[in-house]
Formats: sequence, C-alpha cells, structure tokens
Amino acid sequence: METKEAIVSNYNHSITLTERKNLLITGVKKIENFDNEEFLLETTMGFLVVKGEGLELIKLDTISGNVSIKGMVTAFSYMADNNKKETTTTSIFNRLFK
Repeated sequence: METKEAIVSNYNHSITLTERKNLLITGVKKIENFDNEEFLLETTMGFLVVKGEGLELIKLDTISGNVSIKGMVTAFSYMADNNKKETTTTSIFNRLFK
C-alpha cells in the first residue's frame, strides 16, 4: 500500500484562477501557513506563495491534494525550498508587530 506522500506526488500540479477571486490548486502536499493576506503551500512542483486580500480557505482535500481559495488574488509565485523558513518567520513577525 502506498503512503500518503507517494499518492500525492503522483498528482499533477495545476493552478486555475477565475476572475482573480477563485483559485483552485491541485497537487498540494501541505499548507505550511496562511492568513487573509498570504498562503504558503507545498506543492509537488515546489513551494507556492499566494498573496491577496480577504483570502479564505474554502476547500481542503488532503487525499487528492486539492485546495480552493476565495478572495482577491494579487500575486502568486514559486520559491526555492531554502527560502521557506525565512518567509514563514518573516510572516509571523509581521503579524506580531503590525
């Protein structure tokens, strides 16, 4: 029997953005961090940062690796694995000292 990570790594990764308000991401392994302005997701193709305003997690399907986010999406980008820790730490400090 395959482990959960082996199953998720078999999924294709895609991003579907509709009218900058509805975002569907497939191939998600894990949600590292999120709030109403930023999501940090680990996907089968690397770490993905989604930025926007009023972002909400609508659906999380851990078995198939699908995530649905609602809100105004202003940007999304991939980052190198070694930068993950820096962004997470920075986000936490930004929230504490806003």
